[in-house]
Amino acid sequence: MANATIGTETGASLKLPAGTAIRSLRSVGLPLGLAFLLLAGWQVAVTVAKIPPVILPSPLSIAEYIVSRHDILLMHAVPTTLESAVGFLLATVLGVALAILITYSSLARDALYPNLVFFQLIPKIALAPLFIIWLGVGMQSRVAFSVFIAFFPVVIATTAGFMNVDRNMLRLCRSLTATEWQVFTSIRFPSALPYIFSGMKIAMTLAIIGVIIGEFITAQAGLGYLIIFATARADTEVSMAAIVVLCLAGLLLYGLVAFGEWLANRAYSAEAL
Repeated sequence: MANATIGTETGASLKLPAGTAIRSLRSVGLPLGLAFLLLAGWQVAVTVAKIPPVILPSPLSIAEYIVSRHDILLMHAVPTTLESAVGFLLATVLGVALAILITYSSLARDALYPNLVFFQLIPKIALAPLFIIWLGVGMQSRVAFSVFIAFFPVVIATTAGFMNVDRNMLRLCRSLTATEWQVFTSIRFPSALPYIFSGMKIAMTLAIIGVIIGEFITAQAGLGYLIIFATARADTEVSMAAIVVLCLAGLLLYGLVAFGEWLANRAYSAEAL
């Protein structure tokens, strides 16, 4: 197999399979290429068909608006991003805590798990107005609703991670008289990390959705408020620009979670060595 050679600072060479470089290029190039083709097709379709901007603005006009009015978009993006991050963090802490409780207590598992599934089946958007009544129109109601819809994937994924541990490792730890805390920190938690971060990635997207729904109902700032306000005025260009900025904010938050996963895996791998 052909190899790709990368020079190091010491003058040595590190040989990597050429297939690895091709796969890395493909994983980046294909999504970007498809996105470019979709945007180009969108631009051509709007231009050729002469679709009115009130129905569907062109990608170029949306980009021009984002550049020219970035200050307004940034002003509304900040509260949405911060509230989404707070909701996500609270949902993660609550989800992991409940997963630990469910894992170590059969009584809590029998009492909590069926109710968690029941609440998950409730249409969440139907409860959003109640959070406004209970907690008011401020940030606390949006964050609480965000936590409410985001913590469930963390609970399920983390519980699965804690349960799917090599039984031989657990028996070995008990034979060595390891404490339950040592078993948790050395075996259960490291083994559950892929599950935990999988749940966190889903929770991150749900936390943003929760905040946006809250801003749809009642808010004076935020990207959700801007989308509703612009739509009411039939200003589709502003709505689309806000949606683009919302996607960028979501990618940023999701990227931070992925970066945290990389750091955690690296730390535990170094510790194992």
